[in-house]
Amino acid sequence: MNFHLLTNYLDQLDEEYGIKGLDCIVTKDHEVVYRHQVGHSDLNLSVPVSNDDYYRLYSCTKLMTMVSMMQLVEQGKADLYDPVAKYLPEWANMTVINADWQTKGGEMFNPKIDEPSHFAKRQVRLIDCMSMSAGLTYDIQSDAIRALLAEKPDANTREVVAAMAKMPLLFEPGTHYRYSLGHDVIAAVIEVISGERYSDYMENHIFKPLGISTLTCHMTEEQKAHLAQMYAFNQETNQIFPLPEDQVMGFEVSPNYESGGASLIGTADGYSTVVDALACGGVGRNGVRILKEETVMMFTHAVLTGDQLLDFRKGRFLEYSYGLGVRVKVTPVPGWAPVGEFGWDGAAGAFGLVDPMNHVSIFYVQHVLGFFEVYGTIHPRVRDLVYKGLSR
Repeated sequence: MNFHLLTNYLDQLDEEYGIKGLDCIVTKDHEVVYRHQVGHSDLNLSVPVSNDDYYRLYSCTKLMTMVSMMQLVEQGKADLYDPVAKYLPEWANMTVINADWQTKGGEMFNPKIDEPSHFAKRQVRLIDCMSMSAGLTYDIQSDAIRALLAEKPDANTREVVAAMAKMPLLFEPGTHYRYSLGHDVIAAVIEVISGERYSDYMENHIFKPLGISTLTCHMTEEQKAHLAQMYAFNQETNQIFPLPEDQVMGFEVSPNYESGGASLIGTADGYSTVVDALACGGVGRNGVRILKEETVMMFTHAVLTGDQLLDFRKGRFLEYSYGLGVRVKVTPVPGWAPVGEFGWDGAAGAFGLVDPMNHVSIFYVQHVLGFFEVYGTIHPRVRDLVYKGLSR
């Protein structure tokens, strides 16, 4: 193995883009075969990036939600094709807008609560929420949610997800793909099935069993002191600038709401420990199993077909499809990673990759919001340079 090309690439990301701090961990067969930290974690650029730094992981949370849900599935407590209404009764009689959502604005269109609509012909199923095919949006400021919070500002996860059910769907469940709040719905389902709060479930059934104490939905004051400086990308000036913490975009809909799609904050070591376990058949380096190997392999298969796949691939992801809440590589080229590699990324640039065929995991993290170059250029480049390094 020789990762000098990867090191050279990571070292020049500040000069090329202005990324002031990053961390990258590669594991194979439970061994950390590569770890490289670049830059600083504080505003004054005086504190080097370290293992103690915490990052807002945003949508990298989604993989943890899927692990939680699939634990319940393999225990026979739920089925992928169960209607959501089996667990959340308010989801029984959903409506679908009459208009064509794509001509109304596509990915940018969020309906109002009074949008002309009709009753859905299909039930929203768990697999629809997991595969972003339920007809939901990512509108956390929807009419229904705002009405709930006006009445109950401290609404919890179940209550907010119940409010989501009052909004009309964009399309018949299972017919299209739209990036959405499906994982948040799954978080509420996890709470109902397990009887535990979403964050407690992950803590008790994923993090603690693997010996992780640095992944959380609710930071302590000590953890906040180690939170890496956040940055943002200005599209007009084409520059990255530091963002004050009180201006950092979050998904804290209410003090008691925990987003199954974006609530996790943690260290690179903590997240890497989970993806390493998944890459090794569901068993952590401490010998504890969090998923059966056959369950992990279910993540390596795509779910989307037809119009769903066309929706997913608009603009990017040409070598990928979407599976059980994660991207899935479905073509051998371009890129060096094998077919079946899966994972997801986050709004501030985090990137997780799981390769259970070769027992390889990658976790890359930076802290820059609104910087879309990371998804189309940096993440694929990091991925490919990892596999090049592994092959040398």
